Amino acid sequence: MATLLRVTNEIVAVGWLRGVTGLSKSMVDLELPDEVTAWPTGFVTVQSVGGQRNMYVPLVNPVFGVDCWATSMTDSDPPWGTAHQLAELIDRGCRSRGAHRRITATGYGPVMVHSAYLVTEPRRLYAGEGNYARVTLNLAMHWTDLS
Repeated sequence: MATLLRVTNEIVAVGWLRGVTGLSKSMVDLELPDEVTAWPTGFVTVQSVGGQRNMYVPLVNPVFGVDCWATSMTDSDPPWGTAHQLAELIDRGCRSRGAHRRITATGYGPVMVHSAYLVTEPRRLYAGEGNYARVTLNLAMHWTDLS
C-alpha cells in the first residue's frame, strides 16, 4: 500500500477553491500559468500567509492570501469588474452550504474543511502589471485531517 503524503494548507485551499461554484479546476493554482491565454475568464492564486494550529485538537486554522486576476486581450484597461467577480464568487462559496466539505487531492489523505470565510474585504492591487486587474483578499479556514 502506498504511503499517503501529509496534505499542506495550500493544497487544501486550492482544492476547496476549485470546488467553488463558478470557478473551475483550471482557474485555481499556486501560481499564474505562463500563458495568459490559459485563463481567459480569470485566474485565482493562493499562498499561505499565516494562521494557527490548535494545541489540543487536530484542527488547523490557516489564513491565505488569495489573488483574483483578470486581463483583456483586446482592451488596454484592466478588467477590474471580472477580477472583483471572482472575489465575489469566493465570498459566495464561503457563505454557501458547500463551504463545509471533504477535500481529497491525489496522493494525499482526505481532509474536512469545516469553515471558510473572508477576513478582509476584496481590494484592488496596483502593481504595474500592464492591463492585469488584481483583486486580493484574505481567506481563513478551519480544517482537520481525516487520514
